[in-house]
Amino acid sequence: MKKVIFFLGAFLIMSGSAFAQDDLVAKVASQAKDVDKKGYTFTTQIDLSVLPVKNQASSGTCWSYATTSFIESEMARLGVNPIDLSEMFTARMVYHDKANRYVRLHGHLNFAQGGALPDVLYIIKKYGAVPYLKYRGLEYGEDMNRHSELEKVLKGMLDAIIQNPNKRLSTAWKPAFNAVLDAYFGPFPETFTHEGKTYTPRSFADEVVKIKPDDYVQISSYTHAPYFSEMYIEVPDNWAWGTCYNLPLDELMETVDNALDKGYTLSWATDVSEKGFSARNGLAIVPAKPYHKMSEEERKAMFESPVEELEITPELRQAAYDNYETTDDHGMHIVGRVVDQNGTKYYVVKNSWGEISNPYKDGYIYCSEAFLRYKTISFVVHKDVLSKKTIKKLGI
Repeated sequence: MKKVIFFLGAFLIMSGSAFAQDDLVAKVASQAKDVDKKGYTFTTQIDLSVLPVKNQASSGTCWSYATTSFIESEMARLGVNPIDLSEMFTARMVYHDKANRYVRLHGHLNFAQGGALPDVLYIIKKYGAVPYLKYRGLEYGEDMNRHSELEKVLKGMLDAIIQNPNKRLSTAWKPAFNAVLDAYFGPFPETFTHEGKTYTPRSFADEVVKIKPDDYVQISSYTHAPYFSEMYIEVPDNWAWGTCYNLPLDELMETVDNALDKGYTLSWATDVSEKGFSARNGLAIVPAKPYHKMSEEERKAMFESPVEELEITPELRQAAYDNYETTDDHGMHIVGRVVDQNGTKYYVVKNSWGEISNPYKDGYIYCSEAFLRYKTISFVVHKDVLSKKTIKKLGI
């Protein structure tokens, strides 16, 4: 199938302070200028890009953008005309369900802008889906996402409900919370028209989007849990307690390549705090020499041409996770694969920080095989890409 690539707008990461995210936006934007030289020469092996790079702006909703883009590509793979879907409809409904769990747990749950990759599938299965043009989620006087105020208002309201001195919850808190969601995002779209036909979110997901959420699996690789077992992704933003299948690292990488070779893309959760991750340079790499041991000249040259990269073992990967060196920062969409002039594989990753200029593909990151091995938190993919041996070992 021939794929057409488009591009749009700007940015943000999965969790953490929205103010810190705004600072990072400003920093990246100030550096986002054309780089004259191309120190790497890439040859494309696979390109499965479908719809434009989008702009999450000042909102911690990369998880929604990543998996929504993934679902749009799945529609194309299934022979369905891909529709630009609403990330904010998903965000609204996640806030709705997350609030219920937060209150039920007396506030002992992370209530923030972040989420997990499978949250989009969870919302499609439970509530449905809506086209972006029918639900932009911008009812608060802005033309781009800005969720800092929203997050503080929602969390402050829930904390007040939990601390209620009346010793019992009123019947008003859920309608009141939904009224705030309505004010910021817009009311739940009970019905809407698309191409001359009236849909509900449920019927639109079933009749137009047509994906089956139960056909998708989340994969990771950690040594603290048994391989070929189901485990929780132990990160703060996994509010829904989503699980994944734990594979040996080599088998995880085989699954990534097998997916791309068969025409499937992947929704990917990763750590972007590393010095080897640079949106301006369009690269994510893991130099063998630690950044703190590099000279100033070596630091300036690290993106100019291919460098020796660190050999990533399961033990090294686990240690980085356990020591908080690998953190759940960002969600993106793996859509292809290239090789450099030395034959090293890189994965083409669609970002949601907009058209940040770089020497290779604006708005995208070329992620080395070493970086993917080292910094993958998890990925979501269709279960059909799993090899027969993996399926047998997982018992699914």
